[in-house]
Amino acid sequence: MLIHVLKSKIHRAAITAANVNYEGSLTIDQDLMDKVGFIPYERILAGNMANGERFETYAIPGERGSGAIVLNGATARLGKAGDLLTIMSFTEIDVTHARFWKPRVIVLGEKNAIVTERGI
Repeated sequence: MLIHVLKSKIHRAAITAANVNYEGSLTIDQDLMDKVGFIPYERILAGNMANGERFETYAIPGERGSGAIVLNGATARLGKAGDLLTIMSFTEIDVTHARFWKPRVIVLGEKNAIVTERGI
């Protein structure tokens, strides 16, 4: 039997911009994507800690080292610069391996710099 588990998470990612005129997605600094194992165009779930909004979209890589977290398209209406997001992706694994599974997690601080990492 397969079950869904948390694959990767970026916690406390500060929104740096919003662009309602873009097709859609969430732009994430490529270095942050690499650190947690997000793949370009991977489906993600995000929760805005400031207003409780949750949305599903896909990740697109932003400029390395920029700290970019940009709401694009309709999601631009779900937050503003400075709001903190939790950004998650999930995977399926066999239930026999689930109790040993460790997701890749980073917690961000000022300017979206990594302050804590687990499972990496």
